[in-house]
Amino acid sequence: MLVPLVVIILGLITPEPADAARGGRIGGGSFRAPSMPRSRSYSGGGFGGGYRSGGYGGGYRGGGFGFPFIIPIFGFGGGGLFGLLILMAVAGVLVNAFRGGGGAPAIGGGSPIPAVPSKVNMIQVQVGMLASAKSLQEDLRRLAASSDTSSSSGLQRLLQESTLALLRQPDLWVYANAEIGSVPFTSAESTFNRLSMNERSKLDAELTSNVGGQSISSASASVGEADATNEFIVVTLLVASTATASLKSASTGEDLRQTLRILGSTASTELLALEVIWQPEGRGDVLSAEELLTAYPNLQHL
Repeated sequence: MLVPLVVIILGLITPEPADAARGGRIGGGSFRAPSMPRSRSYSGGGFGGGYRSGGYGGGYRGGGFGFPFIIPIFGFGGGGLFGLLILMAVAGVLVNAFRGGGGAPAIGGGSPIPAVPSKVNMIQVQVGMLASAKSLQEDLRRLAASSDTSSSSGLQRLLQESTLALLRQPDLWVYANAEIGSVPFTSAESTFNRLSMNERSKLDAELTSNVGGQSISSASASVGEADATNEFIVVTLLVASTATASLKSASTGEDLRQTLRILGSTASTELLALEVIWQPEGRGDVLSAEELLTAYPNLQHL
């Protein structure tokens, strides 16, 4: 009964786009697990598994659910559409497990199998800054032009440079929000894509884009400084990671500083996917206080 309820609520909550602001997007990632030799049998209470038809199976031998049982874990509120998407991902895995039942098949042979993590942490950090932070837009455009978004090391560098760009202008922070949730690995990619689509829907267009190694640039006349009447710039960091580090909240400037520092230190081996989304980006675009809080209702004043 949980899944239909979540779907109904999800349908009632739709993001309201910021009509006046175009933006930019950088990122990429892969949810394919690294390979490991089939040298051990995962039995006696350990999780085991491998990819089958786009998913993986595992669990305790001798019956039970064929997946690691995960309860949705929310941090710093986990409310709004973010929390619903996390809950829907976990509920979907629960329903599939009840339908499928049974434990994992025996593991044999010598070919590699994916080393599948039991869960993936979805992290979303949003920062609303005064529009006088023009150098931040320049930093993001530079990263879009130079970042290797097709490799894990390139994405780790992008995450580090993006968090550093935000950390260098603390005097311009006005609003912030941080949300964290854990989902099973099998539903991580679809959950990340839904979270990304929700944030991208708040942009009129993506003038600057470098995603998965593919760069798209609009006409140079369209990209540039926002209108003089612009009030804010908002940056969203969306991260899928297997890291176990505990993040701070973003209810105060110091909490946000610690959260950005920890997030920026995520290792490339723990980083599955990353997206950096910002607005405004187009010349003449405006993001007022009203538009900011309409599109990002969970932002808290620092």
